[in-house]
Amino acid sequence: MVIRGWIVPPPKAPTKTAAELESERRAKVRSLEAQGMLRSARIKSALLKVPREEFIPRQYRDYAYEEVPLPLPGAQATISCPHSYPLFYEPLELARGHRFLEIGTGSGYGAAVAREVVGDQGLVVSIEIDPVTHEFAKRNLERMGYADVLLILGDGALGYPAMAPYDRLALTAACRDFPAPLIAQLRPGGRAIAPVVEDDRQILTLLTKEPGGVRREKLCPVLYVALRGACATEALP
Repeated sequence: MVIRGWIVPPPKAPTKTAAELESERRAKVRSLEAQGMLRSARIKSALLKVPREEFIPRQYRDYAYEEVPLPLPGAQATISCPHSYPLFYEPLELARGHRFLEIGTGSGYGAAVAREVVGDQGLVVSIEIDPVTHEFAKRNLERMGYADVLLILGDGALGYPAMAPYDRLALTAACRDFPAPLIAQLRPGGRAIAPVVEDDRQILTLLTKEPGGVRREKLCPVLYVALRGACATEALP
């Protein structure tokens, strides 16, 4: 199977033990540090604590720490590569106490990592448009002790005004631009990150909300599924 250019390994019955997967998790974190992608102590601690394999369908569990997206229940749903989480959270400078909005819950893994980073004084709200994927994430998060993550079934491009404003926002699907409702729900001084489509490629873009408007910083090329809903992005590269 190929997902947006990534070759996905074949499904199979899991054989790795919990100890083997924990060893792989620690090795992955060390690798991300060595590559300079992981710097924050809180993000590192969260990646070490949250078992990624528990957020992956059983037939793909053994591939949890390989750098490849894996299929999830739902339409075109995937869990991103392991490096994607520090790739998003480090530029955001996600930290203790932040109110964090995630667009695209997926497996629930990203929300669990974010919950560990923001701590008890923070808040994680995550929106998923696909009902099948939403239920999969809900089961995962509840089973792993993250029932306090606020999960919303709906169009993420519209945000969730009831808990706004947010300090940090991550949009995990490719869009032509940051949806206006999301920028409106971002606190002054807050940061948002998303894959933004430019010509024939996607560029991970960091947005900072400033008094006179917004400042954007282009980070690196990426490959993500297209945003669905009111601000759906069609004909993605």
